[in-house]
Amino acid sequence: MTTVVVTGLGATTPLGGDVASTWEAALAGRSGIRILENDWAEKYGLEVRIAGQIAVRPEEVLTRPETKRMDPSAQLAIVATREAWADAGSPEVDPERLGVAVSSGIGGVWTLLDSWDTLREKGASRVLPMTVPMLMPNSPSAYVELEMGARAGAHAPVSACASGAEAIATAYTMIQLGRADVVVAGGTEAATHPICLAAFDAMRALSRRNDDPAGASRPYDVTRDGFVMGEGSSVLILESEEHAKARGAKIYARLSGVGMTSDAHHIAAPEPNGAEQSRAMRLALESAGLAITDVVHINPHATSTVVGDMIEARAIRGLLGSHADNVLLSATKSMTGHLLGGAGAVEALFTVKALHHRKAPPTINVTQPDPELEVDLVRDVPRDLPAGDGVALSNSFGFGGHNVALAFTNA
Repeated sequence: MTTVVVTGLGATTPLGGDVASTWEAALAGRSGIRILENDWAEKYGLEVRIAGQIAVRPEEVLTRPETKRMDPSAQLAIVATREAWADAGSPEVDPERLGVAVSSGIGGVWTLLDSWDTLREKGASRVLPMTVPMLMPNSPSAYVELEMGARAGAHAPVSACASGAEAIATAYTMIQLGRADVVVAGGTEAATHPICLAAFDAMRALSRRNDDPAGASRPYDVTRDGFVMGEGSSVLILESEEHAKARGAKIYARLSGVGMTSDAHHIAAPEPNGAEQSRAMRLALESAGLAITDVVHINPHATSTVVGDMIEARAIRGLLGSHADNVLLSATKSMTGHLLGGAGAVEALFTVKALHHRKAPPTINVTQPDPELEVDLVRDVPRDLPAGDGVALSNSFGFGGHNVALAFTNA
């Protein structure tokens, strides 16, 4: 069985414009949630006025021609990809052995709706020729493929908030099947748009804590009232361990197993018992040949919704049993907000960094932990992971009942 390793990391998030600043802010327990600086609330009657907007705008990093031909979701993916590729040492790879798997949960919503406004206000002749290539959900993956000259396949699995994690799982499978030696994998989202805020709020899914943006995302707290929209991207460079060692690459961690299940329950609500969430974690461990007692850390989906948080918490406790007392839980959406299709990739990055530095980042804003939370939650300040080997799980769950668990182990 081919061993898959992580050799490069890239990110642009509400916490920072690169991996270093994002990780530093996470360890410091800083929030990336802020009041939106626009007139949307007044213009459209929005009740939600907060979001985790990107810390460094892509137009500050990319050229004007690049931003003109790409939707913001693709722009963010390119920023993260360039950092990850450089971090991996810009390896020389046969293009036919280089793959891409980069996903967005929503796609080019800004392009789609801006183009609709152009059509209504100025007519069909003013709609840009690049509209479809910019709005299609596989656009970020396609632009990364073009950037890298990758020919082993470019994939964009769309599974709502599990999309970024499923892209990483797809990359893992590509390497396992011998289709590629190196895969650029991750997720991206740029959906902080009034229609998305209005639609999620209509579901009563969003926090309305406008008077306390930094404290609005509070997973597992009894006062949680919904998730906070976030935007950003993270990309991991995955490659076979044989290929990585042959070129003398640094290795952050191994992606040792993946688990994917589906609830078959409801288009939006998770299955109440969390059975398939638990099974996804179990499958990830089994595919890696690992035991439940090997788990030392989990970065949960933990969005800060009233119902969802406790379903996952019960699923984790049900899987781990008494071993849950030995596992550190870090709910990092408390700082970044929920990056939708980008969430799984950013949290995979946090999971890899936690293993690499032996440090579990904190969960902030939990002043009154839910009494049903029977897992050791890292609160306010980071905590050391135990010395030695261990597995860290990164969980991502999406509307429609998509469940993905990634199992990372020490390099």
